[in-house]
Amino acid sequence: QFCNSCLERELSRRKTFPCPICETPVKRVTLSTRTLDDVQCEKDTSWRRRVLKVYNKVETDFPSLLEYNNYLEEVEDIIFCIVNEEPNAEAMKAKIKAEEEANKAQIVIRQSQRADEERSIADRIAAEQREAARRKREFQMAEKAIQQTKRKIKQESTEVMLGEREEVSADLLQAQMMGYRNELKR
Repeated sequence: QFCNSCLERELSRRKTFPCPICETPVKRVTLSTRTLDDVQCEKDTSWRRRVLKVYNKVETDFPSLLEYNNYLEEVEDIIFCIVNEEPNAEAMKAKIKAEEEANKAQIVIRQSQRADEERSIADRIAAEQREAARRKREFQMAEKAIQQTKRKIKQESTEVMLGEREEVSADLLQAQMMGYRNELKR
């Protein structure tokens, strides 16, 4: 990690310069704009995904909430040890492999159950979106009908004022009196 001003100063003098700490040659093309936090976050996400593929039990798999919470705490401890490269990280990686080998069938079953749940949720979301689109179309059609009714009333009123017509039709007057929506729903 270099500050921008030092980096620009060194790279303006020469194409490569040695790292002050490890003496590795530094070039502009090898530098990354990612911060250490970005790298740490990506590492955490990657390991979390791997660990949760193996440790994928749900609350219903445990007789009590306390046991489930202890299980979740163990999973978080495993992730923390690996991501932060603690001394027992290799032991935790071995523990993950052992868990995967010992419970391969249950892991696959839980993954398929989770996939089924996700599909079910996606289907419900799609159904809700279709229903919302249908309601929107109905509302737009009702609004269009109201606008047409208003135009007809205006046109007939104009015709009455110009003497081209005796009076505005009763249906349109009643729709106007009742508030356009109620009359149109009949």
